[in-house]
Amino acid sequence: MDFSKVLIVTDLDGTLLDDEKNIAEDDLQAIAEFRAGGGLFAAATGRGVAMAQRVIGLLGIDFPCVIFNGAGVYDFGAEKFLWHSDMPVISNDYIRMLEKEFPDIGVEILHEKQVYVTDNNQTVVEHMAFEQLIPTYAALEEIPDEGRFKVLIAYPPEKMQSVIDFTNKHCCGGVNWVHSSPMYYEMLPEGISKAAGVKKLIEIMGLHDRFVVAAGDYGNDRAMIADADLGVAVANALDSVKEAADLIVRDNNSSPMREIIEHIRGMRNLSE
Repeated sequence: MDFSKVLIVTDLDGTLLDDEKNIAEDDLQAIAEFRAGGGLFAAATGRGVAMAQRVIGLLGIDFPCVIFNGAGVYDFGAEKFLWHSDMPVISNDYIRMLEKEFPDIGVEILHEKQVYVTDNNQTVVEHMAFEQLIPTYAALEEIPDEGRFKVLIAYPPEKMQSVIDFTNKHCCGGVNWVHSSPMYYEMLPEGISKAAGVKKLIEIMGLHDRFVVAAGDYGNDRAMIADADLGVAVANALDSVKEAADLIVRDNNSSPMREIIEHIRGMRNLSE
């Protein structure tokens, strides 16, 4: 297929990034070839601006990306949001309920270009260290309501199901919850998902005629993969994500993007 007819949107963690949070040289070369052929390449990630900046820099992406699990479309080149959806006020009530029910819970609030931590725990400490970020520690009432794009609950995987059960019963109105990794559970504005963010990206950039390829590995990628013209799951993806995919490629440690791009190259153009 002619690359100039294609938009690739990929998840980062667990998909394009290997287990050490790096991108394989073979994948970087394949992406460069794809873009040189006129292809458009974007990320769709749960990361915010600060957490995604390093990866986007490695990729040299000059196209807007979907961030905050769909709550924002951001142009890293121009350093500006093209669109975003703020958290509703009721999210504060849900955070306080979780703090009361789970005193050792970790809470990160992703706010435009910085990360606030209202409740610290070891999972948060490890997350910040791994991402090499220095968050702002603040009480919930000290954080501006405007510009909050998502709330990340950080908790050990063996305890997370109790949080999920609690939110399903007490904290479900007006927001959308997504389980983005074994130790992260995220509260987003109602109606927001990666799939919704990709649709907004396509709308903003006028790409309705592009063949859309979406790749991912976890539950927050499933709808995006199912909606794409070609949905791709990496071999390490959840079974539920693989079930939604049209194509399963090698795992995130084995240059999956090269395989995806070679598959696209071998496809027939829609007009043929």
